[in-house]
Amino acid sequence: MAVRAPISVLIPAKNEAANLPACLASCSFCDEVVVVDSGSTDATAAIAAQAGAQVADFRWDGRFPKKKNWALASLPWRNEWVFILDADERITPELAAELTALAGGGAAGGGYYVNRRFWFVDGWLNHCGYYPSWNLRFFRHRLGRYERAASEGDTDSGDNEIHEHVNLEGPAGYLRGELEHFAFPDIATWVEKHNRYSSWEARVQLASSRGAEAPAGLEAGLARKRRLRRLAWALPFRPSLRFLYHYVWRAGFLDGYRGYVFCRLMAYYEFLSAAKAAELRRARRFQP
Repeated sequence: MAVRAPISVLIPAKNEAANLPACLASCSFCDEVVVVDSGSTDATAAIAAQAGAQVADFRWDGRFPKKKNWALASLPWRNEWVFILDADERITPELAAELTALAGGGAAGGGYYVNRRFWFVDGWLNHCGYYPSWNLRFFRHRLGRYERAASEGDTDSGDNEIHEHVNLEGPAGYLRGELEHFAFPDIATWVEKHNRYSSWEARVQLASSRGAEAPAGLEAGLARKRRLRRLAWALPFRPSLRFLYHYVWRAGFLDGYRGYVFCRLMAYYEFLSAAKAAELRRARRFQP
């Protein structure tokens, strides 16, 4: 039997029976895989156990911490290094080889960013501002925690940290290998998720207009990106500008039909966010 890499994998899940087999196969080179399950009603737990993964039951009470932070702080991790992997993601062989080498003694600092490649419609997005897409996913579990977006309220992502980013103690590097992300198997799924996300972003905009501060301790590049995003909320014709940003400035046109559809959907998301923020402002203004 091949020796597995001393890496722990954290997979947050709820009703992920369709995605989980391929996800688990992609991280089978790691010697500890933990599926943190939120009361799935499908075969998620059985599939995880059959693949040799541990299953940790998480029941959220609506308060902090959410699933990933709870798991990072509460579970007795076998290894120092943890990789965060969503059920709709796959570790590529190139990334697996790189992680194995690092875990064998070459890892330094507090963690590493990993680039995600998004599958959309019928192929990979190579432009549109969604590639490259860097995420801090591989880090020493004692040194990383997801931010607490207290000023922004409920993120409409249930018990799992989706919009939140990792605050890391120590420097971070960048890996060459990539993650494959299959978040949007069809357009209907994209629309359903972004309808929820736009409600969250509308509340973020309202909080920003009241002077609420962004969470402290963010990496400098991410903090700068969020400041620019907040400035963009004041621009006129935001949906059109969002389309032009993704399709022209970030070369979405080079992705052909899938790029055009994706950029149009991003403009639609911008419209929903702006309209819902205006709705919240009107409701607040006319409250008795």
